[in-house]
Amino acid sequence: MHFYGAGYFNYMLWMLPGIVLAMWAQYKVRSTYHSAMQIPAPLSGAAAARHVLDSAGLTDVKIEEIGGQLSDHYDPRDRVLRLSTDVFRNRTAASVGIAAHEAGHALQHAFGYAPLAIRNAAVPVASFGSNASIIILIVGALMNSFSLIMAGIVLFGVVVVFQLVNLPVEFNASSRAKEQLVKLGILGEEQMLYVRKMLSAAALTYVAGTLQAVLTLLYYVSAFTGGDRRE
Repeated sequence: MHFYGAGYFNYMLWMLPGIVLAMWAQYKVRSTYHSAMQIPAPLSGAAAARHVLDSAGLTDVKIEEIGGQLSDHYDPRDRVLRLSTDVFRNRTAASVGIAAHEAGHALQHAFGYAPLAIRNAAVPVASFGSNASIIILIVGALMNSFSLIMAGIVLFGVVVVFQLVNLPVEFNASSRAKEQLVKLGILGEEQMLYVRKMLSAAALTYVAGTLQAVLTLLYYVSAFTGGDRRE
């Protein structure tokens, strides 16, 4: 297996669709986020998330402000919604939309949404597999060990499974967010138009990540067990 020369070129060809989609998704996220940040909202992101959570009976879920940009996430272990400063404080359609999306994850957790439980259980293995699989594959190729090669492929396969499970989790969180924002009257139709565009762009980044993981797995199978492998 070669990572330079023809091998690297082949890898880039395999990954090209995923790379192009990821670049397009990032552009859409930035542009729609910037546009939605210009649209005023009646509540801050923190206040909107609090309203969504309280309306669902999740008064015990905390909301904390954290640093960074678009670093927002829900921590199921501590049952805490952590929102970046812009999202936490600003009264814009972007802030409210992002905060409501993260609140959607809290609703998933509280009401036993199965794909979220599967994703959370897969996080440690997927994190390990993402870094360790390529090392195992290289060692297996150098030692001409088919068992090690298959172990590396299977390990990275867990990453792919994680990405595939993550898609419905993120889509569902956005769906819950949009439903609650309309149901609770937090945003009007014009504001929701920007929220929908922004959340759709964000969903595209998860699709791109999944496509890249699938293409990487297919490349590993081809390179280490098929035509690109060099004895």
